[in-house]
Amino acid sequence: MSEVKETKAQRVERLKRAKNAWEHFDEIRQFAREGHASIPPEWLGTYFRSWGVYTQGDGAGVVGGKNGEGKATPFFMVRIRIPNGLLSIQQVRTIADLAERHARGVADITVRQNVQLHWVTIQSLPDVLETLWGVGLSTTGACGDVARNITGCPLAGFDAHEYCDASPLALELNGRLGGNAEFYNLPRKFKVSITGCRSWCTYPEINDVGLTAVTRKRFDGEEIGFSLRVAGGLSTDPHLGVRLNAFVQWKQVVPVVRGVAELFRESEVLRENRERARLKFLFLQHGWTAESFLATLEDRLGFHLEPAGPEELPADIHRDHVGIHPQKQTGLSYVGANVLRGRITPEQLRTAANLSERYADGHLRNTVMQNLLIVNVPSEHSPRVAGELTAAGLPVRASAFARGTVACTGSEFCKLALTETKGFARWLTEELDERLPGFQEQLKLHITGCPNSCGQHWIADIGIEGKKLKVDGRMVDAYYFCVGGSVGEFASIARPVGYRCAASEVPDAIERLLREFSEQRAPGENLRRFFARHSNEQLRAWLAGEFVAAVDRDAAAGPVPLGVEG
Repeated sequence: MSEVKETKAQRVERLKRAKNAWEHFDEIRQFAREGHASIPPEWLGTYFRSWGVYTQGDGAGVVGGKNGEGKATPFFMVRIRIPNGLLSIQQVRTIADLAERHARGVADITVRQNVQLHWVTIQSLPDVLETLWGVGLSTTGACGDVARNITGCPLAGFDAHEYCDASPLALELNGRLGGNAEFYNLPRKFKVSITGCRSWCTYPEINDVGLTAVTRKRFDGEEIGFSLRVAGGLSTDPHLGVRLNAFVQWKQVVPVVRGVAELFRESEVLRENRERARLKFLFLQHGWTAESFLATLEDRLGFHLEPAGPEELPADIHRDHVGIHPQKQTGLSYVGANVLRGRITPEQLRTAANLSERYADGHLRNTVMQNLLIVNVPSEHSPRVAGELTAAGLPVRASAFARGTVACTGSEFCKLALTETKGFARWLTEELDERLPGFQEQLKLHITGCPNSCGQHWIADIGIEGKKLKVDGRMVDAYYFCVGGSVGEFASIARPVGYRCAASEVPDAIERLLREFSEQRAPGENLRRFFARHSNEQLRAWLAGEFVAAVDRDAAAGPVPLGVEG
């Protein structure tokens, strides 16, 4: 009888059952002493991930590798978990020092308020981890089949219009889930956001658990609680979170999130296929509904949640908190700087820390739009702080294109990417600024280097997905266009419109599309409504400059591995 081959899912599940990698820092120390060649495959492919560590690609991305993954180098990406985006100047300076000493000066702010370092060697890894612990930071649970970084509004406690400061709950959830051995072995990643801000800046719609503050009238006044969404996520099967008929009281937040995490952990059907292991697949493939999920959750909790009340869906598109804005504290402002494509240098990090120390109180924040904020700035000093940030290459008043652009890691470091994204994002925004000066419409332009949507192209006005295309006999970077994605009031998954072009032609395509928008828009019409009232055929014609036949997205023939998401 022939031997039955172990599937990828079976192998990963076996390895996770065998060892909680968080309990084996001693092995990481041993690898550092003995060198990269001593690291066994199960650490490189599985165990390092729950430490927030991934092997780094060779710059070619998925091309040249096999089984849907590119070649790895003897270097690592290290993802630093930053709950709610809260940073002190000591932490920022430490990250800058680590980037300079161990990461060739490369640091990236991600779409989950983390910071990623690249080029880290195994010899450096113990020092990186221990240095971070020394300033209250950790990489534990920043990757892997665990509860990822808990995201929250970076202006919690400062936003003049917020419902509440939910950061204490975000930090408590981080402590209860992050690094907790009870949740080291989930079917896949588990993402939680909680916000008290009105703009929903944490994108609750695309999280496994999204909590957004709401108010309801009581006999003795108003009570602040939370709406509850579950099973949001993007990747190759985008799914906006399902709102449950529940008003979650403040004291119920932690048990409710824990309850959802336990349901996810115990869902054996989600452990059968790595590509169908997220919570959303209970809804997409296994017949769950909002009603059945809530009933099952309440059975586990042992109490009923009161019915949901009305909520105000945000119309704001950027949700980025960039610019100079007054805080709720009299006489204080925050200054939000645009970090184009999320890439930031040690010098820029130190500049921001120094400005916070000199003019404010030593607190900084980062955002899911990959930006950086300085809070508690006396309002009379905010123009000077903004000027110095801008001079350091962190503009406070960015163009519509720079402000709205998000880019994933891309083939520069990611083994799953098809295209380079970070340098491309800079070039693309510069091209669009030159071609369409003064363009003012709020625009989200998201760039992702493969189908996994780490750059969140499914919720962008214009989302471009990395492909390869043969031009004059050679393979070049290319992008496939999706349009009309949004969240909040205009929530929808972006529509694939059937147009693909070489990366070098992307500025031409976007310029043509936006010129048509500017000329043909109805009074007061935004991009989302404009795209919604035009067919794929018409949008494709504008992108191409002529009517052309639709092309497929060229999804991979086999299972697509899930990527290194932020």
